[in-house]
Amino acid sequence: MNPRTNRSIGVIDRYRSLLPVDESTPVITLGEGSTPLIESRKLSALLGNRCRVFLKFEGANPTGSFKDRGMTVAVSLAAQRGATTLICASTGNTSAAAAAYAARSGMRCAVLLPAGKIALGKIAQAFVYGAKVIAIDDNFDACLNVVRELQKEPTVAVVNSINPDRLEGQKTAAFEVVDELGDAPALHLLPVGNAGNITAYWKGYQEYRQLNRASRTPRMVGFQAAGAAPIFLDRVIPAPETAASAIRIGNPASWGPAKTALQESGGAIDIVSDDEIFAAQRWVAANEGVFAEPASAASVAGFMKCADPSRRCSSCPMAQLPDESSIVLTLTGHGLKDVASVLDQCPAPLKAEANKESVLSLLS
Repeated sequence: MNPRTNRSIGVIDRYRSLLPVDESTPVITLGEGSTPLIESRKLSALLGNRCRVFLKFEGANPTGSFKDRGMTVAVSLAAQRGATTLICASTGNTSAAAAAYAARSGMRCAVLLPAGKIALGKIAQAFVYGAKVIAIDDNFDACLNVVRELQKEPTVAVVNSINPDRLEGQKTAAFEVVDELGDAPALHLLPVGNAGNITAYWKGYQEYRQLNRASRTPRMVGFQAAGAAPIFLDRVIPAPETAASAIRIGNPASWGPAKTALQESGGAIDIVSDDEIFAAQRWVAANEGVFAEPASAASVAGFMKCADPSRRCSSCPMAQLPDESSIVLTLTGHGLKDVASVLDQCPAPLKAEANKESVLSLLS
């Protein structure tokens, strides 16, 4: 069996030779990776069917987000180095992944969250996996500052993306895209919050190109929420605001490497509004059957913006694509992570009597 398509093993065993592990590394895995690459003909139609568009659905990972890829590598190497406690700051998904992999490894886990600003589904994951959840009366950036102060403590391993082991695991998503498409796409669109993911994908594409497993590298295009757009605005946002909680970050930890990825790939960074994000979330669910959390839908919102000639800027990479190009959009997390934001926008259920005629009258 091809190990790249075997869901019973994780990304370390699938791509061991390309990761910073050795034979003595205890592999802590939940079978992460091998997530679906779903072709979206309806998104392709927005470009007149000139290009093929694919959705890399990372919500299919064990804890429901792309964070699992980085966590398996970070936690495995932390265990090898003798750590007994994992700690992270989080807008939700990192805490869920850290807590799950800590439970799997037998380590303790503490997660620092901005009080009152985390989706309940993500807090529930951290609790149920057994983490010690600590609410900080400030935003994510303040939480990360505290974590930075703790990273020199003995037996403590920080598993935020300031830990380079995290990005090593996350780059495997780029490997999977190339393995499935047969080459790198022309464009890769991602949501951008702490900016580790766009950095990791670019690293993965570069490595595959150097190994001649891909004939090219894609142009990387990132989308930030308009109220939390430090890279787009080129300044720290002290109080970022967006309903897409996973990208509500005003001072990204991987800001520098992300800008390098954008520059080296010939890509771009842009913004989308919360209204555009939620509209895109509803669209991709209703039209493609893929339920992604709001932050994930930033890539779809960005695609729709770029697909509309009246809205995109003249330098938009999508305007320069040759026919038959492939485009990949990463959906970073599952929609069940944050159902409250969806339900807030949904109408009340229709009511019917318990008979066929009453139901048919509503259907008509």
